[in-house]
Amino acid sequence: MDAIATFAVVLDSAIRLSVPLLCAAMAGLWSERAGVVDIGLEGKMLIAAFAAAVIAAQSGSAWAGLGAGILASVMLSLVHGFAAITWRGNQIVSGVAINMLAAGLTVILGNAWFGQGGRTPTLEGAARFGEITLPFAQTLREQVPGFGLIYDEVISGQSAPAYLALLAVVLTAVVLKRTRFGLRLRAVGENPAAVDTAGISVAGLRYSAVIICGVLCGLGGTYLAVSQSAGFLPHMTAGKGFIALAAVIFANWRPWPALWACLLFGGLDAVAIRLQGVALPGIGQVPVQAIQALPYLMTVILLAGFIGKSTPPKAAGLPYVKER
Repeated sequence: MDAIATFAVVLDSAIRLSVPLLCAAMAGLWSERAGVVDIGLEGKMLIAAFAAAVIAAQSGSAWAGLGAGILASVMLSLVHGFAAITWRGNQIVSGVAINMLAAGLTVILGNAWFGQGGRTPTLEGAARFGEITLPFAQTLREQVPGFGLIYDEVISGQSAPAYLALLAVVLTAVVLKRTRFGLRLRAVGENPAAVDTAGISVAGLRYSAVIICGVLCGLGGTYLAVSQSAGFLPHMTAGKGFIALAAVIFANWRPWPALWACLLFGGLDAVAIRLQGVALPGIGQVPVQAIQALPYLMTVILLAGFIGKSTPPKAAGLPYVKER
């Protein structure tokens, strides 16, 4: 039972740490499936975390913070869409600009408004998303060995954004594969000229994907600041947007494999946290910096091993010019 309890704790931690990765991965998947490469996921999550923390601190409502985070992220997504879709600019340059803008703007505004080095005030009470206890969690824990513990420790007790992130995976998989909108959106990422010939707006579909991308980045950023943490910290995304892109490539632009890739990264992060200060047999105590580098090292390994084997949408990164 001790082994099961340890496994449950690590798995619970892995899920909590993978939620922002999962949101960003689904966001990148939507955008790139429509042919718009978006390396600005990091910046959109960062601006969302800042906006959510500010509004949650001022209003005392975590849900108001979520709305503000999504709105801020969608606004940056529309900027990226305007540059990449309307003006047919370089999508990589636009994404880099968004990352730089968010990194600088959040620190400057945070320091100007609150004078705490870019931090926002600490969130308490209703200003943070608390844990949601699912029905029968305690009963199953006491009466059903093994599964009851997993249900109570892992499935139950997550915050609302975590459950919304998991719901986003299901909706992404169903909509992209089973609906007319999803079919058209995937077609835009493969052959936009054929979609245009059918009388369907290529720009409209791509803007739709970009907006959905913004909503999901807003959810991930809000989770970081209003659920996982108790406020905004400068550069708190810490490369999660880029790790999410690696997960999308590793998953070959498919939702369910992207979920498992994000859980893998979250699991590595959870294990790294538990290994800090622990002496390993035959090795001794591993430096904290080496352990913290595990998720990023795995990102490099996966990209090196799978980037040549993955097949991106054929029109990804290519601006569409309407034929006359």
